[in-house]
Amino acid sequence: MQAHHFLLIDDHAMFRAGLALVLAAEFPGVHIVEAGDLAQAMQLELSTPDVVLLDVQLQGLSGLECISILKRKWPNSPIVMLSGNASSEVAQTALARGASAFLSKMEKPAAMISVIRQQLSGEAVLEKTLTQPSSNFAPLGGSKLTGRQLEVLNLLAQGLPNKAIGKQLELSENTVRGHVQALLSTLQVASRTEAVFAAKRGGLID
Repeated sequence: MQAHHFLLIDDHAMFRAGLALVLAAEFPGVHIVEAGDLAQAMQLELSTPDVVLLDVQLQGLSGLECISILKRKWPNSPIVMLSGNASSEVAQTALARGASAFLSKMEKPAAMISVIRQQLSGEAVLEKTLTQPSSNFAPLGGSKLTGRQLEVLNLLAQGLPNKAIGKQLELSENTVRGHVQALLSTLQVASRTEAVFAAKRGGLID
């Protein structure tokens, strides 16, 4: 099986880490190169990426401004734009400048993977998917989380296990486990990593 090469350009390290985990789980042997901005990406020595994943809102040059530069360097690499505040106008601008697909960071991992697979296979993504906000752009269920669950969520983002979270919040490990399960259910994800990933995308945690 061919090992894919992805270039991920996003100035949020936690988002990059979360997306890299999702990609690694879906594409065995994948090679993921991360960069915080365009300047860092251009300094890297790497083979032609199969897909470039590019954040719209980068510090310095915006993602929209980066598209033409990346296309000159890797003309055959499709660019998938990622945005936390997507709009149809931004999506249309990205496509007009040479991007191949546009995704909201609010999308579930499965939806992201589906679009990436389409890019790898050279399939055209439906215009509606690219140029209109997805139904998944609605805010996450943050208002349904209790204060305690938000505390647990922030500690999960720090990589703490249940036992350490319980010690810090003066809760039993079983109680923490219950809060974690409630978080997974509310955020509609299957793992702690996906919970943190979704919460970061949705602005529930920094």
